[in-house]
Amino acid sequence: MNVALLGHGTVGRGVVQIIESSVPTLKVTRILELPDRCTEPRMTSNFDDIANDPEITAVVECMGGLEPAHTYILRALDAGKSVVTSNKAVVAAYFQEFAEHAAKSGARLFIEATCGGGIPWIASILKAKRIDKISAISGIMNGTTNYIIEKMRDDAVDFDVALAEAQRLGYAERDPTADIDGIDVKNKTIIGTSVAFGCACQKDIPTTGIRNLKIADLTFLESRGYVVKLLGRATQQDGRYAAAVEPVCMPLRTLEADVPSNFNLVTLDGATIGTLKFYGQGAGSLPTGNAIVQDLLDCAEGAEPTYRFDEPLAWDPALLKGSYLLRTKADAPEGAKPYLEGYWRLDGLNVEAARALYEKQLEKDPAAFMAAFPQEA
Repeated sequence: MNVALLGHGTVGRGVVQIIESSVPTLKVTRILELPDRCTEPRMTSNFDDIANDPEITAVVECMGGLEPAHTYILRALDAGKSVVTSNKAVVAAYFQEFAEHAAKSGARLFIEATCGGGIPWIASILKAKRIDKISAISGIMNGTTNYIIEKMRDDAVDFDVALAEAQRLGYAERDPTADIDGIDVKNKTIIGTSVAFGCACQKDIPTTGIRNLKIADLTFLESRGYVVKLLGRATQQDGRYAAAVEPVCMPLRTLEADVPSNFNLVTLDGATIGTLKFYGQGAGSLPTGNAIVQDLLDCAEGAEPTYRFDEPLAWDPALLKGSYLLRTKADAPEGAKPYLEGYWRLDGLNVEAARALYEKQLEKDPAAFMAAFPQEA
């Protein structure tokens, strides 16, 4: 099967490496690159060379960003070419539109590589859904923030030092905003929620990152039997659903608390299967490239992933409701209970109310930090 590649960065090079070393049934015949980077005959800076090539069956999009990725994916699908993408931002923003265009043209859309790197997360959700109604998904979905937290704990360094080391190792971008402010996890949570619940998840789910986390927070929480992890979470019940991204104080006895370095751990809950957890490399050239190549092989074998968006679920943030820890040097919000000097506990907040309260607190104390307790805590 002939394949075209949009983007030849970290992930794109991983795809080429895996195909050329291990998968002789696939062949990368075209690579879209910037004009000044076209260094071999397969490379072109003109997308028409790909869209109009009848020999190309599948297009792999690993450019990142919204445009021109959005336009190129639609053009490929409309031309009857199946699309495999690792771009979680563009899928989170246009998932339903892509699925509709694929269905109309007879092309197929594969999105495994958008969530969880090499973990077969989307495939596992779809497989579980064949039997079970999935009631919840959650997990550590960003290796950069997980690495930063572990580095802070292991070396007793503060956030900025751990972030700089993550950037030196290539785990974090020069601009780490998408990772440390939870945007990357937000996109993955929107995609996972849409697949798991069969609805078009709303785009503005409450999202909080770890930018204000300090080593003192981790030390304090560890003395109480917790460690902070950045989690994406979603749940559905009785025709309602909710989703959010926020730091969560995970008990030290949990599997999530022990996830090391830049690894991911994602979880689904099904009616008959119960709780399933999936662990592995959440990003990187070869893990993400592996997921893309797996999708390409499925495409070559005629697999037809089906995504539904017709479940009439109503947004209800009360489904994610619990207690929160707040560190602030400003006056505490009304209803806050002293937890320890400088820390407060707030009970009975849903994820939207918690995010709104935290935003107000940041206006008074830009260094304030807030994390959820598990709902049973």
